[in-house]
Parts: sequence; C-alpha cells; structure tokens
Amino acid sequence: MDLSGIISISGRPGLYRVIAQGKNNVIVESLIDKKRFPAYSTDRISALNDISIYTLEEDKPLQEIYAEILEKIGNTTAPSHKESLTVLQDFLVDILPNYDDERVYPSDIKKLFQWYNILFNAGILKQEEKKSEDKAEKKAPAKKKVAANKPPAKKKTIPKKETTQKTITKKIVSKKPVSKKK
Repeated sequence: MDLSGIISISGRPGLYRVIAQGKNNVIVESLIDKKRFPAYSTDRISALNDISIYTLEEDKPLQEIYAEILEKIGNTTAPSHKESLTVLQDFLVDILPNYDDERVYPSDIKKLFQWYNILFNAGILKQEEKKSEDKAEKKAPAKKKVAANKPPAKKKTIPKKETTQKTITKKIVSKKPVSKKK
C-alpha cells in the first residue's frame, strides 16, 4: 500500500491525490468524485505519509495501521465513521492496543476510519496485492526478441563541413585594419 501523493486539505472533506505541481499551487483530484482543482500554498495540506498515531511507546505511521486493518478485515470496508465512538475505539484497540487514548481524540479516530473507507473504495488499499504480483513478474528474466533476417541498423553520419583555403583567406582579408585617431 502506497500512500504517497495522497493528501488531506483542512476545511475540505475527503482525501485527494496530487496530480501536478504548479508555481504557487498543486493540482489535486478528489478520490471520491474525481473532480480536479488547485490547492494553494495558503491551504493547510497534510500528506498521509507523514501522519502517525500516538502510542504509549512510539508513534505508529498511518500506513502501517491501515495495513493491519486490511489484514484483519480482508477485502471489506471498515466500520463507518458514523458508528458510535465505543465501537470505533474497540476496533482500534484490537488493531493498536497501545494507542494513547489521552492524545488521540475521538475526532481523530473517526477520521482514521473515514479515510480508510475512502482509500478502500478508491482501490488504493487493494493495489498492494497487485503491485506484489507485478514485482514477481518483473523479476522473471525477460527474453529478448531477435529478428531473424534483419541486419543491425547502421548509424547515420553527418559529414562535417570542410573548411577550404578559400574560406580561411576570405575571413582574414575581410577584416579591416583599425585606424588610430590622434
């Protein structure tokens, strides 16, 4: 699962994929409705790669938590962010038993599950399986196709322009002597 290029914009619902970067903005595409618009440097933008959850020992990156949720529940969506807070907290305790409940707010827990479901419905969480299969195919040596009766192509050479004695003397003769003024 690769969350690079996926961002959250403060004040806007949902998650966005970075499409292109301009001089003063980035062009983003909504993962929900695929609409594109510019996000400016004045917007508070958070990359999902940089977000982590507070635990009692070390902070745990969001990508690892989503991988554990996907492993636990399989190819289904997580509980909705509209469920009761106790249901969401119980589910989070199953995944991350040592999360710091004093520093992780209820709104953070709801956002965690809302983002998971958005990523799952967009197909981003399913891509890990496809990528690992693609990597296995790429590791297999590819056979080179050789043309049977085709000779190798010759490089085309461009002849250099030769300078003749005439052009050299023309250049020398065409220079006028500089007269000195008194």
